[in-house]
Amino acid sequence: MIKKAEFLISNTDVRKCPEPDRPEYAFIGRSNVGKSSLINMLVGQKSLAKVSTVPGKTQLINHFIINDSWYLVDLPGYGYAKISISVKEKFQKLISDYILNRENLYCLFVLIDVRHKAQLIDVEFITWLGENHIPFAIVFTKADKLGKVTVEKHIAAYSLELQEIWEELPPILVSSSLNGTGREEIISFIENVNNSL
Repeated sequence: MIKKAEFLISNTDVRKCPEPDRPEYAFIGRSNVGKSSLINMLVGQKSLAKVSTVPGKTQLINHFIINDSWYLVDLPGYGYAKISISVKEKFQKLISDYILNRENLYCLFVLIDVRHKAQLIDVEFITWLGENHIPFAIVFTKADKLGKVTVEKHIAAYSLELQEIWEELPPILVSSSLNGTGREEIISFIENVNNSL
């Protein structure tokens, strides 16, 4: 249960992140996947994470402290086409530096829009996480935009595609920031990991 959520720090350098003295859970996805809205839904606040109609708005590592006991991290989106190559490379370095070097990162939640078929950029990113032994879970977003049967069909198709590469699938969660779907499941997932430490 999330009783308290506070913004802590934003930066562009993993070395300036808070001390790795608490478990950390980060959220990442392609731009416009609904990441900020999902974070706000999880913490029960409307504007803790900045929501924008312009994709690619998150350009920093944003740390929030939850219940004074763990960190929630909002990472820049990946794969947004309308930024320059040099800016894209800077983002990619920032993201990979954080993911590979943050010792207290217990799970990276990879957000995927459930309305779309498997995108190469997502599959490549997930594969890279596996190759680097990064613990992660997939969160399908915007489940309210489709009927329940269609959501299940899309997830099954996505899972089938991943099974061509993966022997064992990562945890899969379904969410909607509009109606709160997945809130309890994601928070329970985090609490279970915290309790196992």
